[in-house]
Amino acid sequence: MIQRKQTVYLFLALVASVVCLCLPVGRFIPAGMGVGSEMFNLWIADKATGETQYSVWALFAILLVTCPVALAAIFGFNNRKQQARFCMFNILLYIGWYIVYAVFGMTMGGDAKFHPSFAACLPFVALVLTMLARKGINDDEKLVRAADRIR
Repeated sequence: MIQRKQTVYLFLALVASVVCLCLPVGRFIPAGMGVGSEMFNLWIADKATGETQYSVWALFAILLVTCPVALAAIFGFNNRKQQARFCMFNILLYIGWYIVYAVFGMTMGGDAKFHPSFAACLPFVALVLTMLARKGINDDEKLVRAADRIR
């Protein structure tokens, strides 16, 4: 049953996570004159000096864990309870990513202002798609239980 709508939702969530891993998720704009820095999931690139800081690696680690969990949920279509657990774990990881993202956005800039970029919305899109997939999985489970009860 790999052609179910839940599989499409989980695949799109996986794609959104991978795209977010590759794009910058925010910018630090200094208060005065100067060139800001760009925050990716794995590093902060200072445009003025060319230095990179790997202090935001936790964002990368969280999104990197969501990818194999989503794949396990996609290919675990024959065990709906486990598939729903994988989806719930991914939902918690996406929420954790936003918590870590907010903490790094507030603390890493110093006197610079933090401006999130478009890629910061992609984990939210993946979160919504994973929630839709989990709802579909639970609906399928209810349908199977109802069919078993009728027999």
